[in-house]
Amino acid sequence: MTVASPYAEELSRMPVVERVMEVAGSSTHLWEYGASGADPQARADARTLIVVVHGYRGDHHGLEPVIAQLGGDAHAGTRIVAPDLPGFGVSTPLDAVHDVPGYSAWLREIVPALRAESPEARLVVLGHSFGSIIVAAALGSEPGLEADAAILINPIAAPALTGPRGVMTRLAIGYYRFAAAVPEKLGFAILGSPLVVRVMSVTMAKTREKPLRRWIHDQHDRYFSAFANRTVVLDAFRASVGDDVSEYAARITVPTLLIAADRDDITPIEAQHRVQAAMPDARLVVLHDVGHLIHYEKPVEAAQAITEFLA
Repeated sequence: MTVASPYAEELSRMPVVERVMEVAGSSTHLWEYGASGADPQARADARTLIVVVHGYRGDHHGLEPVIAQLGGDAHAGTRIVAPDLPGFGVSTPLDAVHDVPGYSAWLREIVPALRAESPEARLVVLGHSFGSIIVAAALGSEPGLEADAAILINPIAAPALTGPRGVMTRLAIGYYRFAAAVPEKLGFAILGSPLVVRVMSVTMAKTREKPLRRWIHDQHDRYFSAFANRTVVLDAFRASVGDDVSEYAARITVPTLLIAADRDDITPIEAQHRVQAAMPDARLVVLHDVGHLIHYEKPVEAAQAITEFLA
């Protein structure tokens, strides 16, 4: 049985339109939130365009709790676009390896296409978790993605093996290696195992509110195994533990907001401060009593930080 979202009322106030764009060999499905979704003129008149990049194994649904808070008068004229990463959700795979360079190239292609529809808008790219690495790589590469600002939620600010739960990362590496070694059909089933998804969800959720925990687990059950094939999920996993934002930090010159958690199992808070110091123009907001699921557990606080940053 589907668990009702605690943020459904806010999200219901925002019109949502699904579109498809052909990008880097992928039929990329994207969702537009707000009046601009169904109205090309509203897109053209948008004052701010936020392109949202979700994390590993998720899809656009993951960041909807944050998106839901970004409506209302304070964000009038804001256009929000959230694609499913190629190979995840309902987007088809890339004509390339699903690693950081592959996804970075995809982002550097899709963002200008979206910006062309809103030529006067301030462009903001937002990435969560693995999405933070993709955004950082796109901004810090040569040639880099041209944007006006960046927002990184739960940024992977250091190699995953150095995080507070490096042991869990090593276990995950073993799990993915095993799934790669067995026959493809069996490997695909292992990667989508509901038991493994639930263990991951229980490990990352920090809230003690039982209804919220049930909803978080339901979200992971519904969307965490929506990937195209075994190759996609394995390539992306290797990228998620082999790259991090710190590699690109010094080359990210646009104003950047880092929204970090003090109980993140993947990146220690000290690493977030180091990344902030390495960036030429970065602000760090630390949310307390939350881990790697800020987008589920603290979306109101995250949206407040985003609103203040954009203002």
